[in-house]
Amino acid sequence: MAQQELITIDAAKRSFGRVATEVAHHLRGKHLTSFSPNTNPRVKVEVVNLDQIRFTGKKMEQKIYTRYSGYPGGLKKTQLKDRWAKNPERVLRDAVRKMLPVNRLRAELIKNLIVK
Repeated sequence: MAQQELITIDAAKRSFGRVATEVAHHLRGKHLTSFSPNTNPRVKVEVVNLDQIRFTGKKMEQKIYTRYSGYPGGLKKTQLKDRWAKNPERVLRDAVRKMLPVNRLRAELIKNLIVK
């Protein structure tokens, strides 16, 4: 079995979206010459200095996440600043997860993300 590659990404003073796309790119294995869309490339991506990441514009106040419970009046809205204060790792993990293709491989790929 092939040994897993570890890629470390420093998020200090970098834009949130740029870091998330780079993480998704490496998780998919698109940086490898042996890229195949239907295989797990066995690449672990570690993100460090997440607390020093920056958001451009007024995203902290203006970006809103919505979820729906399925019941009438069950639409819940949360601002980015509230989610970030509660759990910044989850915000990054959700952003990267949404950038990966929606299939069974996504669940395997997102497990290879390590946030410190």
